[in-house]
Amino acid sequence: MNKKYKTIKLKKGKEIPINMKHHWIFSGSIDGNPDFENGEILKILDYKNQVLGYGYFNKKSQIIGRIISFGDKDPMGTLYNNILKSINMRFEVFDLKLTNCFRLINGEGDFIPGLIVDYYNSHLVLQISTIGIDKLKNYIVDKLLKIFKDRYSIKIQSIYEKSLMQAREKEGLDKTEGILYGKLDEQLVVLENGIKFLVNIKDSQKTGFFIDQREMREFVQKLSKDKKVLNCFGYTGGFSIYAIKGNATKTCTIDISEKAIQNCKQNFIINNIDIQNHEFISSDVFEYIQNTKKLDYDLVILDPPAFAKQKKDIQKAINAYSELNRMFLLKMPKKSILCTSSCSYHVNTETFLNILQKAARQAKRNTRIIQKHRLAIDHPINLNHPEIDYIKSFVIYIE
Repeated sequence: MNKKYKTIKLKKGKEIPINMKHHWIFSGSIDGNPDFENGEILKILDYKNQVLGYGYFNKKSQIIGRIISFGDKDPMGTLYNNILKSINMRFEVFDLKLTNCFRLINGEGDFIPGLIVDYYNSHLVLQISTIGIDKLKNYIVDKLLKIFKDRYSIKIQSIYEKSLMQAREKEGLDKTEGILYGKLDEQLVVLENGIKFLVNIKDSQKTGFFIDQREMREFVQKLSKDKKVLNCFGYTGGFSIYAIKGNATKTCTIDISEKAIQNCKQNFIINNIDIQNHEFISSDVFEYIQNTKKLDYDLVILDPPAFAKQKKDIQKAINAYSELNRMFLLKMPKKSILCTSSCSYHVNTETFLNILQKAARQAKRNTRIIQKHRLAIDHPINLNHPEIDYIKSFVIYIE
């Protein structure tokens, strides 16, 4: 390690989370008023002047520091090794002939706070939420290209940044998106478990596809044999197509976006599924269920967008999840199954379970949980940093 880094000192007792390998340092942990440039990498010392690690810091954020290497290890070398290990892990578990869209780097889950990278059939999408990673952007792009070329003989066609999250505002960053490398195809065809999906990286939700629900889609496939399936907030039809592959007799896909419904139909077509045998509705799901007396479906999927994108939205989100699940539980037939999810980070698993319990009581239905969320293998959660576990699902049997 040739570079000399400025130091920052923590108050007594504030070293404990770092010793437990937690990546965040809050502003109240800092001793004194050190001088540094926002986004700068600093050497972190405890009150005894022992080296705890290296991290980038930002005075504008309540989370003032985020650690990229623990102990007295070169931060840039550690960053490179963590990028390499993240990629290696994905290539150990995915066969590109069957699945060529997955999360490549999952922030703190891969020991790189502030960075998300998704892989879409030789195209990469970056989401950068912190100023520290923003300053390292060029370095990260160079290392990604080098690793894919040298280790896997894969030519990356494009690297696209899609950093539109609200977290950037707290870091003093503007939302941004655009090409960082190569040429982006307007529409890609990707594979997930051998199923084809069209992905428009630029004009889409998230980075292009809801890859975090892959294992839940597989579970729905197993449940769907001989069932009529209703897929709400269906977006481009992922759950619907998996249900059909699982021999569902009929699917109905609902999404408020007419464009999403049209893209859903295209995904049916490229998988040789006759759209005439299935139903597609462009509607607000709340309005749909309010205007429906009884549901004639054996399996219902509720996978809405995050209702609480900020902490101040928690109560509003609780009310929305409560009403949504209550109305569906009230109108679903006996012996049917509800697969319901929340991707709101600020609504934790315990709160979501309480919402479902209350909704079932209000609907006067006897219910049993037959499955909980199945974590996507490419979205690892750091055991020492569980805060990034944002998505939760319950599969409920209704008597």
